[in-house]
Amino acid sequence: MDNYDFSRLSVLVVDDSPHIRRLVHAILHAFGCRDIYEAPNGKRALKELRSGQIDIAIIDWTMEPMDGIRLTKLIRAGEDIPNPYIPIIMLTGHTTVNCIVEAREAGVTEYLAKPITAKGLMAQLQMVIARPRPFVRTPTFFGPDRRRKDSSLYQGPERRILDLAAGEPEKIRA
Repeated sequence: MDNYDFSRLSVLVVDDSPHIRRLVHAILHAFGCRDIYEAPNGKRALKELRSGQIDIAIIDWTMEPMDGIRLTKLIRAGEDIPNPYIPIIMLTGHTTVNCIVEAREAGVTEYLAKPITAKGLMAQLQMVIARPRPFVRTPTFFGPDRRRKDSSLYQGPERRILDLAAGEPEKIRA
């Protein structure tokens, strides 16, 4: 496992449960994070994100009145958010394939199932830091590239290049 210096990383934890926020805060602090912000709902999270000082957001799915999926879509739309490329880790008890696909389609970067563990959170943080995915913009999607496989061995047609030539998706490096 790689060692990272998390002391300069600023993380926003968005969850309506104060117990979960405290738990995630404690784990992040144990990793060395010093700038940990908390928000009990999506509205407060947007206010924190507008400051432009957040490096990673950890967002719960189930919140009122705005859930984590809607919050993710607003972040990716980037209207009032300085960094629509921010890595978003969805923290949730919703672990069905349909839920994971819905989160991915909303623009979530990584997915972490509850109950949370320090090991699981570390793995997701390392993923967004060590292996950031390029962003893709199409008429219907903006977010991290959903393809995870190493395509260097792929022998088929280069559809991505053809799509670019046809004016379809645009790959963007965050």
